[in-house]
Amino acid sequence: MITHLIERGETVATAESLTAGLVCATLTEVPGSSAVVRGGLIVYATDLKASLAGVDADLLATHGAVHPEVAAQLAAGARDRCGATWGLGLTGVAGPAGQDGVAPGTVHVGLAGPDVLAVRTLRLSGDRASVRDGAVSGAFALLGEHLA
Repeated sequence: MITHLIERGETVATAESLTAGLVCATLTEVPGSSAVVRGGLIVYATDLKASLAGVDADLLATHGAVHPEVAAQLAAGARDRCGATWGLGLTGVAGPAGQDGVAPGTVHVGLAGPDVLAVRTLRLSGDRASVRDGAVSGAFALLGEHLA
């Protein structure tokens, strides 16, 4: 993925809730990533989703933090606030308990880019680490599909 971004002269940024920076950290494990990774926002707390990433506060109040549109707005916020070509936004419930009536393992991944605003909902199983790892993989898969 890093190679594709370098070849295209494009950049990426993240706004992460349940993964708390794991997507950005995984991206930056790759040599050369500094050429394409702009940065990331860790917006674990609901109020930070609005104040740092620009998610609509009314959306959060109405639907809660774990909603597909929240993921889309996180992605757009990451892209905008970090000045990146692509933004990835992740929100979900890693477990073990649900949150606001949302089952553990529910993850929404948003992608914002040139002429693209997409959201994918994942239903993951396993412990917290497995859900978080699956969310990272899901985010990379979604971005990869749009870079191909």
